[in-house]
Order: sequence, then structure tokens, then C-alpha cells
Amino acid sequence: MRFVSRKTGVAAAMLGISALALSACGAAPEESSSAGQYPDYVGCIVSDSGGFDDQSFNESSFRGLKNAEKDLGIQTKDAESKSNADFATNLNGMVNAGCDLTVTIGFLLGDATAEAAAANPDKHFAIVDFQYDKPIENVKPIIYDTAQAAYLAGYAAAAASKTGTVATFGGIKIPTVTIFMDGFADGVDKYNEDKGKDVKLLGWNKDKQDGTFSGDFEKQDKGKQITKNFIASGADVVMPVAGPVGKGAGAAVVEANNSGKDAKLVWVDSDGFLTAPDYKDVMLTSVVKTMDTAVEDVIRTDAEGNFDSTPYVGTLENEGVALAPFHNFDEEIGEDTKKEIEALKQQIISGELKIESASSPK
Repeated sequence: MRFVSRKTGVAAAMLGISALALSACGAAPEESSSAGQYPDYVGCIVSDSGGFDDQSFNESSFRGLKNAEKDLGIQTKDAESKSNADFATNLNGMVNAGCDLTVTIGFLLGDATAEAAAANPDKHFAIVDFQYDKPIENVKPIIYDTAQAAYLAGYAAAAASKTGTVATFGGIKIPTVTIFMDGFADGVDKYNEDKGKDVKLLGWNKDKQDGTFSGDFEKQDKGKQITKNFIASGADVVMPVAGPVGKGAGAAVVEANNSGKDAKLVWVDSDGFLTAPDYKDVMLTSVVKTMDTAVEDVIRTDAEGNFDSTPYVGTLENEGVALAPFHNFDEEIGEDTKKEIEALKQQIISGELKIESASSPK
């Protein structure tokens, strides 16, 4: 576990922080020099086991906290989970450290966040990528209808494929993963329907809600092997929905291309061309969730005294989800395909085109 405090006036404030947190740090917490509207407000964040450098949703959410620190002058603390066993400890550390609002990242933190919220009704929490069946008064879900943007990515992948086969796989079979895969599958189907093609999708069957999963969000070698198998089966566009495991997919695509293949990667959560530069030369596009903006907005609202537990739902309409630019593949995708994708986007925004997933926000 990594626990870091950036609170001004460290000596007095740190007395309330657990010995466990201090020993994990191994040094005095860093001081924050920020000065702004809310200097006494403490915003905090707990990662899932992917860590804050996952080049994906943990990193994007963490960036939202740091943006709030810069823009609002708040104090910040963060705890990085190395495994699921760290969740409860890290959350308790945030509560004991005097956090006004603690953001937790990912579906896997759902239970631990609910328990912390129940034990601390005077504290506020927000959770990224999780929605409770029964709303919790002091927890705000930050969720995304990623099927909408993934639909556009599926259409683009099918259009870009030269072999007529594309693929996707997930880290763990949970709703925040399969929602990407559902949208991607429907986008491929839409391309086939409109163009009279038969582009095949490996790794996911939407009707059966079954497919290929690495089993975690950490082991990149698994992602690499899965992707090598897809490429060997003819796939030339692969979308990993697996956090850091996606780096293994990227490595497999690069290796394949070095051996004469012409494969491409679709990233998720952030614009991989920018956040995973090792693979930018094979990055077709990305399915983006603007978690940094949402996290900062939720912190701002709470600091202003206007917290509520109504879920934030990111969509194409409010730009909470998006299809990233094609960057190096812009010319290859071509103007006609880009116009078709933009038209589909506008149909989704207007409600003319409904993108449905068993995992869509309710």
C-alpha cells in the first residue's frame, strides 16, 4: 500500500493518520503549496489494484484529484492499493486522515466503499464505475455509458480491418468491462449491416454474454498471449478492456507488426495515443471516459457544500465518453468513414439510435 498526504501544516494534521499509513510511506508526507478557494478542504482517492500509473482509469481519476488540488487549492491524500486486500485498510486510512470526500476507483471497490460509508455517515464518498442497486446517501456513483463510444470504436475497427476479423477481451467479467465489449460488438454488426460485409469478432459473444478474459487487471503476460492468439486466428484490430493488462496486448501487436503483420490496437478509458505512447504507432483510436473531469467536478460540488448522491452518468451527449482521434491512422480511416461515425454519434445523442447493453447504467 502507498499512502501519501499533501496537507499543509503537516506536523499537527498528521497525528490523526494511522501508524500503518505512515510506515507504508517511510517518510514525512509531502506538503502542498496550493492556495485557492478551499484551502481547508481535503479530497482523497483510493485506487484499485491497477495502481495510479495504469495508463487507464486509475490514472485518469487521479489526474482529476490533482487538477482539483491545482484549481481549487484543496489538500489531497491518496492511497494506492496493491491488491484487493488493501481496499478496506486504505479507505479507513482516508477516513482517519480527515478526508472530506474520498473517491474510490473501480467496480471492485464497491463493497468496501459501501462499508466505509455506512460506518462513517458524516463523510462523503464517490465511486468511479460502480452503481448500487439501492442508493447510498453519502456515496455518489460516477458511471459511464461506455457502450455508446465503444459502438463507434467497433464500427471503426471493422472499417479498418484488412483481414475481416477483429477481437476484444476483458480483464475480469464485470459490468464495467463487458459494457465496452457489448458496444464494440454492436458497432461491428452495424458496419456489417451497412456495408454488406462479414467482419468477424473474436473474444466476445454479446448474446451469450460470454467471451475471453485474462482473469485480472495486472498480469500483462496474459494479455500478450491472448492477443498473440487472436492475431494468429486472423484478427488485425484488438481492443483490450483490462487496465494494465492492455500493455501486454500492445506489446503483442508491436511484435506482430515487427514480424510483418499489420495489426492495430484500440485502447480504453483514456486516449492511449497520449497515455500509452509505447504503442502509439499501432493505436487506431480509444474509447475515452473523461474521469478526470468528472472527479474534479464532484470534488468541486462537494467543496461548495452541494454534495448529492445522484449518479453522474457520462454519455456522448455530455462528453463523459468519447471516441478519441485516429491520430496516425486518420488518413487511412478516410473522410467517408469519419463522416459515417460522426453521423452515428449524432444519432446516438439525439436518441434516434439506442445502444443497449446488459451493463448500461440504470
